[in-house]
Formats: sequence, C-alpha cells, structure tokens
Amino acid sequence: MTILQGVLLFSSAALAGMINSVAGGGTLLTFPALIWAGNSAIIANATSTVALVPGAWSSMWGYRSQLHETPRRFFVLLLPSLIGGIIGAVLLKRTPPVIFANMVPYLVLFATVLFMLQEPVQRWLRTSELTHHPVTTRWIIGTTFYQFLVAIYGGYFGAGIGILMLAVLGIMGLTNIHQMNGLKNFFGSSINAVAAIYFILAGLVNWQSALLMMAGAIIGGYGAAGLAQRLGQKFVRRAVIVIGLAMTISLLFKK
Repeated sequence: MTILQGVLLFSSAALAGMINSVAGGGTLLTFPALIWAGNSAIIANATSTVALVPGAWSSMWGYRSQLHETPRRFFVLLLPSLIGGIIGAVLLKRTPPVIFANMVPYLVLFATVLFMLQEPVQRWLRTSELTHHPVTTRWIIGTTFYQFLVAIYGGYFGAGIGILMLAVLGIMGLTNIHQMNGLKNFFGSSINAVAAIYFILAGLVNWQSALLMMAGAIIGGYGAAGLAQRLGQKFVRRAVIVIGLAMTISLLFKK
C-alpha cells in the first residue's frame, strides 16, 4: 500500500463514519476507495463492511442516551436484522451482483421520498380509521418483514440501508430524528457485524486496509453523532434528504 492509498482509505472511512452517523451510505465512499487501491469487487465489498463495523458501534454509542429513551417495541427489529444480514452476506459470495446493483438507485430514491413524506403520512394515520383498530400485530409483521429485506440487502452490499431504516422508523411513529438515528445505527451495525463475521470466516477481508479504515470510521462516526444532535432535528432531516438524493444520482451515473 502506498502513502497516497493509505490517506485515501483513511479519509474515505472517516467521512463514511460521519455520513453513516447522519443518514447512512458511507459504503459509497469506502467501496470505490478500496477498488481504486487495487482490491477486487468482492474483497472491496467485504473489507468495507468489516472496516465500518467499529465506526457504526462508536456512532451508536454517541446516541446511547437517545436509545435508552426509545420505546422497547422498536427493538423487535433486531432479530430480522441479524437473520437477514447473514443471508445477504452468503448471497454476496454466491450470487453475481449485477441484478441487485441495478436496483440500488431506485431503492434509495424510493426510501428518500418516503422519508420526505413521513410527517404527512403520520398525520394521515393519526386521523384515519386505521388508528381506531388493533393493528399492532399487522404493523409488527409488516415492519419485521421489511426490516428482514433491508437486512438482506445490507449484508449483500449495504449502501442506503440507513435511509431505508429511517423511512420505516418514521412510518412506525418515531418523530425524534436522534432516536431514529440511534436505532438505525444499532440495527445497521448489527447487520454489518453478522455479515462481517461471515466475510472474515470466508477469508474475503484485506486486513491491512480494513484496520486502517477502522480507525478512520471510529473517529468520523463518533464525532458526527454528537455534532448531529447539536445541529438540531430540522438540519439533520434536510441532510438525510440531500444525502439520499445525492446517493441516487451518483448510483445512476455509476450505471
């Protein structure tokens, strides 16, 4: 590894940690950086996942007070996150990524638009007849299945899972963007952790690059968590939308 490559990998991981703390999508920085440094696509994908796990956990630690205040019912999404994450990792090793890669821009765009419509949808739910019927079981089943699909994608590649999860958490009734970010980081890090374990066991990780990027992701992730809470909910919501649209455009051009 050259000095220039090392600087690129560290810097991309630090920025990815910051982006993941706010809205997700840091893989869009680390994955191309690893490709540029000479890794194959599969090795780059696996190494990126492993490298960003510590940063995701450090970012989640920055939201620990918000997680403590979050209603316990939302943590039911942990189980589908773990199961889906390992399935996605296995699919990465066994399945050509072309078809799913073509779907990514549209999935991210859909999730970003859904997040933009979060507040109007919540108002409609509060005033509609649905709120007068016992729909808790259906909501749990529906959101669990949705999270399972998101986790499969997260284990497979992962760019955009933060926005996908923020969208469903908003529809489920959370209005505090910092609690939503805390849960998003918790579930996202769980998905990446089980996928990373599989990638490590499968021997798909470039450890020299991974360790350097871990340090950058930890610094970026933890610092951005505190910064996001100081900037306020309105700013962070706008940042989520801007990042989501930017990710969509970059992925479309990448195609």
